[in-house]
Amino acid sequence: MSGVICTMAALGETIVRLKRGGERGEERVVLWLARSVARDPATVIEVYEPDQICAVNYYKLPAESMRLLMEHLRAKRRKVVAQIHIHPGEAFHSEADAEWAIVRHVGALSLVLPHFAEHTTPSRFLDEVKTYEYTLERQWLLRPNRGDAARVTVTP
Repeated sequence: MSGVICTMAALGETIVRLKRGGERGEERVVLWLARSVARDPATVIEVYEPDQICAVNYYKLPAESMRLLMEHLRAKRRKVVAQIHIHPGEAFHSEADAEWAIVRHVGALSLVLPHFAEHTTPSRFLDEVKTYEYTLERQWLLRPNRGDAARVTVTP
């Protein structure tokens, strides 16, 4: 089981960055980074917004953006612990999300916010987000946001 701890400050920064894409009517993705030697659960220490190609119903990272991300991870000794993106309508993990997923290892987390995160606030985040985890069977499975099986914990 993979877990992530995110502070309200990092969550607020995440939401602001995602809403910028929503204001343009585009999906957008940000990444939560933790120390490369982080234990489980990992604590988010950086919100990273890669260069990306965005449209109303998808986002993707060009090769140069992926290269810069890998360079950044090596230089800062960090790893991606979750990808968070917005959808124009309902929150779900689409086929495009699976195809363009930045993280694809067992236990990887992909979080999706509905309606371009228009009404999302840090205090409402866990009520609105859908959390998916990549499994050994190569599937993205929906996980709960509350209780012992929750993958994301928000702290002050």
